[in-house]
Amino acid sequence: MTDLPKIDFIYLNEQDMIKAGVTDMAACVDTMEDMFKLLHSGDYRMAGANNDSHGAMVMFPENSPFPTMPKPTADRRFMAMPAYLGGQYCTAGVKWYGSNIANRDKGLPRSILMFTLNDADTAAPLAYMSANLLSAYRTGAVPGVGARHLAHKDSKVVAVQGPGVMGKTSLAAFMATCPKLDTLKLLGRSQGSIDRFVDWVKETYPQIATIEIVSDLETLVRGSDIVTYCASGETGDVSKYPMVKRDWVKPGAFLAMPASCDIDEGMQAPDVRKVCDNIGLYEAWFEELPKPAHVHVPVIGVKFLDMIHEGTMDKDTLEDLGDICAGATPGRQSEDEIIILSVGGMPVEDVAWGTVIYRNALAQGIGTKLNLWDEPVLR
Repeated sequence: MTDLPKIDFIYLNEQDMIKAGVTDMAACVDTMEDMFKLLHSGDYRMAGANNDSHGAMVMFPENSPFPTMPKPTADRRFMAMPAYLGGQYCTAGVKWYGSNIANRDKGLPRSILMFTLNDADTAAPLAYMSANLLSAYRTGAVPGVGARHLAHKDSKVVAVQGPGVMGKTSLAAFMATCPKLDTLKLLGRSQGSIDRFVDWVKETYPQIATIEIVSDLETLVRGSDIVTYCASGETGDVSKYPMVKRDWVKPGAFLAMPASCDIDEGMQAPDVRKVCDNIGLYEAWFEELPKPAHVHVPVIGVKFLDMIHEGTMDKDTLEDLGDICAGATPGRQSEDEIIILSVGGMPVEDVAWGTVIYRNALAQGIGTKLNLWDEPVLR
């Protein structure tokens, strides 16, 4: 910002983002862990009254008098996700999130995302960047941070439900943090997505010697050291959310859930450790939503808040991943304890990884330089 009042910023398209390291999962996991330590210390802000809101979403009515207004079909949303992050970042940013499941029929991703990074002092733009990969990798990295602290270090069998983008990035994070993984169990809806996922795994992770395609959740979960549910689905009917039953779960298993999930009474028991990526995020959701809130946001941490509200879970037993990363709460404590992590996704993650990628791009001369103004007309 030495040239003020002139403001230039850089635009990073998807290929620029790749060149700047957005797909470096090991570095992303390290960045997310650093971010969680800042969350523990409180050196961050998100939206909402408790500074922990996921963001603000544009909702569409079931019936509108305007024929051009979008219909509230599955995954149909526009959302702004703003945050500030301190520490070594000291930047602010906002991800603009557009989603429509019908995009797949047009050859487009379900979600199309852009991210703006700003100087936290002047609010001037630093970068405007393609954010599909940014968002996918920061989301997948969080289960990896969880695995670093909560999974067995000698974990060998990983189970993935949903062979899509989130499944890929979650597996990449597990591979970065649990190097002894050698067996993949996979459950998917379509043969095409399964085949593409298997081809990617064989090319990217030759150390995975065994790939087992399964046809049901029970077979997927049984015998697995690490389990993740990553499939997108419709929200609103909890009975249709993919289930985890205690009888299926191996003693000592770690479950990381960044997508729709429900649990049976056995998994609700107090001896199953329940961890959220940020308890405040779920408290913000819970404050905003009708009850039971899990009907409206299908990630399992919202179910935890419903259980606390209903008196079936003690609030003090809910653990925070930031506390674990900072060493204020212990990680895995026994061979046999079962631990489930809810991954809700937070805009501070975009700010952290976006700042790292922006600085990489600057150092390497990547991106297109754009001018906002040499002299502002209004001031």
